[in-house]
Amino acid sequence: GSTAAAGTAAPGTAEGAAAEGAAAEAGAAQAASSPEAPDLPVTATSPLVAQVAAAVQAIEVVGILIATVLAAIDVAHHKAYIAASGIAITAIGAGAVLALGFVAYGLYRMRRWSRTPALLTQLFVGIVGIYLVQAPRLDWGIPALVLSVTGFAALLSPAGIRTLAPGRREA
Repeated sequence: GSTAAAGTAAPGTAEGAAAEGAAAEAGAAQAASSPEAPDLPVTATSPLVAQVAAAVQAIEVVGILIATVLAAIDVAHHKAYIAASGIAITAIGAGAVLALGFVAYGLYRMRRWSRTPALLTQLFVGIVGIYLVQAPRLDWGIPALVLSVTGFAALLSPAGIRTLAPGRREA
């Protein structure tokens, strides 16, 4: 038998496997406490909450995309009240689609950073939904309010907090 130096073990041996396992556990514990830690699912029910939040966010992105395309069509057909503002609304809509699509992807991947922008999106969608209902544009307002409430419920549920804000105590 070979004698390994203190702190090292030969790869491919039982001692080597045990040392690699202990090192991996220590590395995982250190990574979990670091800010760059990978975001991992906490429970078996947690992914469902993240998937619901991601689906809500993705549906909202599709709605913004539709509104952006409609604004672009109005600009192209010279139906915008002021052409420059129609172009600006179209550009802002396209930027929002890209940014919020990235947030939806973050929720789908259960990334902790995605929770705050998703909560702010739900707040904004809820406010816009109220304005649309008062307009009255019920065809856009009611779905916006339903999506906003569903998104808030998923993100603020105990499973959502465990998944997307680990280390925080549930209220």
